[in-house]
Amino acid sequence: MLHVSKNSLSVINETVIQSFPTLIYLDLRGNYLSCDCTNAWFVNWTLSSNDTEVESAYDLTCNYPDKLKGHKLLDLDVGSCNVDVGFFCFLSTTTLVLVTLLGSFLFHFLKWQVIYAYYLLFAFIHDNKQQRKPKGLQYDAFISYNVHDELWVMRELLPQLEDEQGWKLCLHHRDFEPGKPIMENIVDGIYNSRKTICVISRHYLESEWCSREIQIASFRLFDEKKDVLILVFLENIPSHQLSPYYRMKRLIQKKTYLSWPKPGEDTRVFWQKLRVALETKGTPEMEHPLAGI
Repeated sequence: MLHVSKNSLSVINETVIQSFPTLIYLDLRGNYLSCDCTNAWFVNWTLSSNDTEVESAYDLTCNYPDKLKGHKLLDLDVGSCNVDVGFFCFLSTTTLVLVTLLGSFLFHFLKWQVIYAYYLLFAFIHDNKQQRKPKGLQYDAFISYNVHDELWVMRELLPQLEDEQGWKLCLHHRDFEPGKPIMENIVDGIYNSRKTICVISRHYLESEWCSREIQIASFRLFDEKKDVLILVFLENIPSHQLSPYYRMKRLIQKKTYLSWPKPGEDTRVFWQKLRVALETKGTPEMEHPLAGI
């Protein structure tokens, strides 16, 4: 027998009650019982137990919450307190499977469209931020290239453009901010430069990071409608080999470009045309005398 009447109890602890397996009588009269889900187990237990008599069970009243004050405890609707764990697990698992299938479908069939849309949004947000900042660009050109072509960039492009022509270039290994996410470094480098020079090769076309760089540069080109993108081909790439890289193919169809001379050929015309391209001001994009050579 357990007498706990007039003890200002509001919640009946299930663990305490279960610790008395031979309990045959329970007196809870005069307590300030709470009619909510914390006592739902007690309502169910009182109505179903054949071993324990709860004194004046049907006379026990609620003291909390205020809207139920004075109501009978055993009239509490405990249905809303029961969670169907099985249904919840089924619903969660089904949702997870559907999301996974949808994600796999999008990645398999629309991979590049999804990636392109993401980086367009990223560049759009960055572009809006840049428009609020005072004008003044840090570099003359951002150099987008694949690591396999770094030797050409360091031995040919960098000495000619920086040392000979006096341009200030933005290079990954030298000018990216340490600790900053690489995509933020790329976007900042492109938008803080007057131009973007893409050094195109087969390695470049196969690089995921180079693809992202040219996507951001393309967005800036079409958004600002200014001549900010210069394409430099290090090797001859037939049109049919460009077909998988539809964005690059679209660019060379709309823009003129430069081709690096073959071994033994004079490079002076190439460097002169590249100088002209870099000197072109940020006017609306139009054809300029840089036909592929």
